[in-house]
Amino acid sequence: MSDFPHPSELLPHRPPFLLCDEIIDLKPGVSCTALWHLSGNEAFFEGHFPGRPTLPGVLIVESLAQTAGLAALSADDFAGKLPLFGGIDKARFRRQVIPGETLTLTAHLGKMSRMAGKASGEASVGGELACKAEMMFIIANAGDL
Repeated sequence: MSDFPHPSELLPHRPPFLLCDEIIDLKPGVSCTALWHLSGNEAFFEGHFPGRPTLPGVLIVESLAQTAGLAALSADDFAGKLPLFGGIDKARFRRQVIPGETLTLTAHLGKMSRMAGKASGEASVGGELACKAEMMFIIANAGDL
């Protein structure tokens, strides 16, 4: 069992949109590595694509954003805040991700302020790069929504 919190203890996301199953490395305010275990029973695989189920790229990028959110929200300065997507740059997809695979998600925070931040992330399967992206987000008060 991990000494790290469950992602739901830090992120406001809940199933079916909590895309990080467990944290395997966490440096609060700096970086996070999380895992997303894809069972194949996820509803999106039925329609994307029948006969050749493939994890949608937008969900890979969202899972990277959630991993960056774990890094940010684990820091005292951002505890209880809500990071919202502000932009995605340089997203590149290198391989398909299919049912039964585990996605290793790594995010590193870049420049941060009280109101916004940047992060970079990589998603891989078995050490093979599936996606990399740069992300920007704004930091909202959770009560402002």
